[in-house]
Amino acid sequence: MLENKQVGYARLITDYATFAYLADVFVVAEHRGKGLSKAMMEFMFAQNWVAPLRRILLATLDAHALYAQFGFSAIALPERMMERKGITSY
Repeated sequence: MLENKQVGYARLITDYATFAYLADVFVVAEHRGKGLSKAMMEFMFAQNWVAPLRRILLATLDAHALYAQFGFSAIALPERMMERKGITSY
């Protein structure tokens, strides 16, 4: 019996004007290595509202080669970037 189950997920958090953050790219372990992450990236970046975005950022531990296929590279000017981690009070 063929079951319809979700085996992967990815999302772009965006303002639809200038910026997006690629987040939560995930494929269930038994379905990894079948090109699903690449298919999700191809689908996502083929959407007509993505092309005008000036910057798309992401963070990855080990998938640099995947994202490089879609034009991602190390941040050109890291001195302009900052982050704020889980601060719950000031």
